[in-house]
Amino acid sequence: MTTRFISSAAIAACVLIPSLGALVLTVGTAAPAQAQAPAQATAIPRMTDGKPDFSGIYTPPSTVNATGPRGNLIFNADKMAPVKPGAESLLYRPRTGDARLDEPRAMCLPSGFPSGMLYILPIQIVQNTKYIVITPELQRYSRIIPLDGRPHRDGLEPSYYGDSVGKWDGDTLVVDTVNFKPWILDDYHYTDRTKSRWHSDALHTIEHLTLKGDKLLYKVTIDDPKIFERPFSQDFELTSRPDWDSIGLLEYACEAGNRCPGGNCRANEGQ
Repeated sequence: MTTRFISSAAIAACVLIPSLGALVLTVGTAAPAQAQAPAQATAIPRMTDGKPDFSGIYTPPSTVNATGPRGNLIFNADKMAPVKPGAESLLYRPRTGDARLDEPRAMCLPSGFPSGMLYILPIQIVQNTKYIVITPELQRYSRIIPLDGRPHRDGLEPSYYGDSVGKWDGDTLVVDTVNFKPWILDDYHYTDRTKSRWHSDALHTIEHLTLKGDKLLYKVTIDDPKIFERPFSQDFELTSRPDWDSIGLLEYACEAGNRCPGGNCRANEGQ
């Protein structure tokens, strides 16, 4: 497993920059405390068109109001919608002993979405006025998302990451994704070693991305009418790391087929 080593330089001094607005006082008169301008929220970076600029590297997401730290994130069962009668077999699949199904990443297969966004490695976002590109360090599968509000494309083959289109709702980026192939929903199989959680080909996701200080607020809504009675949402937070910009994402390499013939791994062959 790749280990990231980061060293941060200590800040030797703080420089306070006064406001551009000058405060004019009459000689011998003190300014009342209540007359001072209130502190303003930190301005978010913006593109030339005035839209928020998400460009940068972000640490792995954490759950909002989490009860404790964990590695790979999963959806909170308490916030998931009820499962439709008879759909349990679509959501929960027993572990088979075949790593291609039980843990596709071990065989260099894509994590898919939304699982890939909830992994323990950072992501990088690159943006211009026409597109936003989200690249996890894991596997380096980039999502290239148009920002002009265009409709979904017709006639595409279903894919691990689906077909995504974006539009703006004020300062929030809304990403709509459809056309998935059935795949792993999250990393539940690390919590319950007997089974994994999947989504169907009817999955429809809506993501909301909002900048707030050094946080990227990330809300994802899962709508899978073949499995769940109704859509459900969960909120996550990612933290901006401008000090990682000079390093960038680390190279990710994966070798398939050199071990575990047929996906049947023995204990000493796991990678």
